[in-house]
Amino acid sequence: MTFRRARIYDAVALLTVILIIILDQWTKSLVVEHLSPPESKPPIPLLGPYLVIEYIQNRGAAFGLFSDNIFLAVLIAAAIGVVAYLYLRMLNSGPLVYKLVFGLIIGGAIGNLIDRAHNAGYVVDFIAFRIPEIGFRFAIFNVADACISVGVFLLFVLVLFSGLRQKEESGKERETAGSSTPSSKSGTIRPTEQDASL
Repeated sequence: MTFRRARIYDAVALLTVILIIILDQWTKSLVVEHLSPPESKPPIPLLGPYLVIEYIQNRGAAFGLFSDNIFLAVLIAAAIGVVAYLYLRMLNSGPLVYKLVFGLIIGGAIGNLIDRAHNAGYVVDFIAFRIPEIGFRFAIFNVADACISVGVFLLFVLVLFSGLRQKEESGKERETAGSSTPSSKSGTIRPTEQDASL
């Protein structure tokens, strides 16, 4: 990979982070503007009763986990630091798909961290997925949560398939090395009929 192409990939990753933050903050501001105060207005259907907009203030992590944890912001900042460190190790190198995945995770995490800093510790959540026929209600989330979840899932898949590919390649290399080494049988020299007659 050329240095110029690697720099383009890094620029695409940075653009992904910026676009996610803008989209996340814009959608949250629309929800706050039109559905305040939280949980006071009926949900707005997007796909019938299955996907709706419902404004809540989430003081936990993604999907309402670890509610009222005072160390949550510190943990989120630490997670951003870890992901940023992993990304910096790939700076000016690495495939585009990894850059986009890291962009999804970092952009989503920063979007929620901005929310907590601006809203005294809570995050605006508004996307609700439910299946009323079976009484299923998924936790309410936002654009940042969705980007983090998709990014982590894709990263897991990429790392998994990369590990499997490396195992296959190392197995093929061992087979190739084994087949190229002469065996004890092939290494023995049998006397020819002419030698035997002598």
